[in-house]
Parts: sequence; structure tokens; C-alpha cells
Amino acid sequence: MFRCAACGAFNRVPEPPPPGAPTCGRCQRPLDLSGAPQEVDGDGLHRAMASSPVPVLLDLWAPWCGPCRVAGPILDEVGRANPGKMLVLKLNTEAHPRAASELNVRGIPTFIVYAGGREVARRSGVLPRPDLERWVASATQGSAAGATA
Repeated sequence: MFRCAACGAFNRVPEPPPPGAPTCGRCQRPLDLSGAPQEVDGDGLHRAMASSPVPVLLDLWAPWCGPCRVAGPILDEVGRANPGKMLVLKLNTEAHPRAASELNVRGIPTFIVYAGGREVARRSGVLPRPDLERWVASATQGSAAGATA
């Protein structure tokens, strides 16, 4: 499943993708199949959390935050390693302070995993890629079993 960065719709894309650039079924714009993190605002985040058929890894960050800049390439690698299997979203807390406040974010970077429309795990601070991937996998496996991480 891939989220259209333009309209937020989720789109099924067969494996392997058909020839040519797949487009969004709703807005007809080209879909990014790379798995790269997508910037989102508060409204887009709420829609994605509620309707994503795949786990969502949310990065709450700000441009002035040094650890956030360190985490950026790690999240990019994680997203690109899991295209269509996980959605990586980035919420700039400086540009969208209300959304960050609604999520009760006290420090950045903060990472939240959502599965089935609900928060299943949260942590602050930068992790090396293998540790981040293990944490996300543990959180999403626990949510599948009905547990909260």
C-alpha cells in the first residue's frame, strides 16, 4: 500500500508494479513507490493514522534539532527498505505545534508507531537503524496480537 503525497489516499500497487509510473486512483498524480518519508500536517496525519492499512512510523522533529537531523537519514533508510509495508511520516513540530501538542509531545525527536488506527508504541531519542527496525517490528507484532507496546 502506498500513500499519495498529494491527496493522502492509499493505493494498492501490484508487486511488481505495472509498466509506467503508477498513479493515484483518487487524484491521478504519480505515486512515489520509494518508501521515502512523507511530510505531513496535523490533518494529514490524523487521516493517515485512521485509514492506513499498514503500520505508520511517525517522526516528530524540528529543523533546528541536531538529533532530529541525525535521525532523518536513518528514517529514510528504514522507509526505503520497507516500501508498501510501512508508511514513514514526518511532522515538523515547529510548523505544526498544535498537532504536536495534541500528541502530547514533550521532546524531539519522538517516534510513534501506529497500527490499526491507534498508537502502539512511542519513544524519544535517536536509535541506530537496526535498533529502530527492531523496535518498530516489536511494536507492530505486539499490536497484531492485541497487545500495547
